[in-house]
Amino acid sequence: MFDFHTHTFLSDGVLSPVELIRRAHVLGYRVMAITDHVGAGNLEYVLKTLTIDCRMASERWDILALPGVEITHTPKQDIDLLAREARALGAKVVNVHGETIVEPVEPGTNHAAVSSSHVNILAHPGLITPDEAAIAAANGVYLEISSRRGHSLTNGHVARIARAANAGMVLDSDTHEPGDLLSREHALRVARGAGLDEREALTLLDDNPRALLASLGIEHDA
Repeated sequence: MFDFHTHTFLSDGVLSPVELIRRAHVLGYRVMAITDHVGAGNLEYVLKTLTIDCRMASERWDILALPGVEITHTPKQDIDLLAREARALGAKVVNVHGETIVEPVEPGTNHAAVSSSHVNILAHPGLITPDEAAIAAANGVYLEISSRRGHSLTNGHVARIARAANAGMVLDSDTHEPGDLLSREHALRVARGAGLDEREALTLLDDNPRALLASLGIEHDA
């Protein structure tokens, strides 16, 4: 299992970083990113804490835990700057909170995110446009298929638009509490529910995460 979008009590999750990693490890996760919600004010604090805990857990347990961020509800003009700062502060995975249809995300956020060379994943992109997906494909920004309630309502649209643009996709849990962590069986059901056939679903779960890791310069035998 791979999961590049999870949250702890450093933002709006319920578990500490170490407990979240431990629970994911027991469930069979091999690689995960903790990507707490950030803006300009808490960016440094969140990454400093996550870097310490992720390093410790990765050294002791058979799981690669990556410190990251989800840039959330920030002005679209500041997304590239915050993503660049996050990378400089040690973020291994930089997500942007996309224009989900269930939250009042500023219009233009999707475009700003896929246009940034410092962003890795556009989370729950909502009604992403073909032009935005084409930019994501050109810049190597992955589009997220989400298992989280509400955000998952547009999974079918995201998959269809991403497929047409040849944009990369990853499936993430957007975990906030223990019950959100995914089993492989449920992840496959989410992928199939997004309209992917069996081969495409397996590519989404197995091949695409490895390609994302390779693009980050991270070698792992998961």
